[in-house]
Amino acid sequence: MDNRSQEFDRLGVSDWGGSGPPILLLHGLMGRGRAWAPHVDWLREYGRVFTLDAAWHRGREVTEAPDAQNMRTERFVADAADALEAIGSGPAIVIGHSMGGLHAWCLAAARPDLVAAIVVEDMAPDFQGQTTQPWDAWFDSWPVEFTDKSQVMGMFGEVAGNYFLDSFDRTDAGWRLHGEIVHWREVAQHWGTRDYWAQWAAVSAPALLIEAEFSLAPAGQIQRMAEMPRSGVARHVRVDGAGHLVQADAPEVYRGAVEAFLSEVLG
Repeated sequence: MDNRSQEFDRLGVSDWGGSGPPILLLHGLMGRGRAWAPHVDWLREYGRVFTLDAAWHRGREVTEAPDAQNMRTERFVADAADALEAIGSGPAIVIGHSMGGLHAWCLAAARPDLVAAIVVEDMAPDFQGQTTQPWDAWFDSWPVEFTDKSQVMGMFGEVAGNYFLDSFDRTDAGWRLHGEIVHWREVAQHWGTRDYWAQWAAVSAPALLIEAEFSLAPAGQIQRMAEMPRSGVARHVRVDGAGHLVQADAPEVYRGAVEAFLSEVLG
């Protein structure tokens, strides 16, 4: 393994190939970089595609002790910045789903030199006061190991089930959670303690905001993001009939919106 490959491995970066400007894909909470696989082929028409596995999403055996500081959004944003610096090749298109969308715009605000444009899929700036409590009993019911595909589909449904099958660790017995739910829960809990309007207002890069009809974002916030006065232009697309995983629930609509945006920003 050469030095570049070693550095990518350390950072959780995967190179999916292509040519042109770097495109960095950031997954959502409980996801993983390879869950973007259904979209890599067409994205390679616009640049060289990379994914990043966020901390605590890199496999159940890849452990890191959490504390109050390294579970903060700033830690994940710093990791994404390190990834782009290792990738090089100039400012990147950063495409993020949910948690990854938050990290995309916080990265664009903190390091405008690294980001040419962003796509934010179904994420909003303000979840203050919200916790994972309504979901905790369901999370606690998840087995660590899933023995067959039907078990995954029965728990999550077809759309989320296929997404998780792409994310989970593959084992001889089936599929295994690729991280600890207690860590994922801690990340989400942090969002309930603050908002990210200031970071959004600081983004100067062009942005595409994709909102699901059945969004997990608080009502009206993504529309407000699009309408806020900023130095960067924001396009807002609402996808009728889609749930939080727009990329999987309405893949052709998602692709069309992203391709139109990339064609515009890349000229």
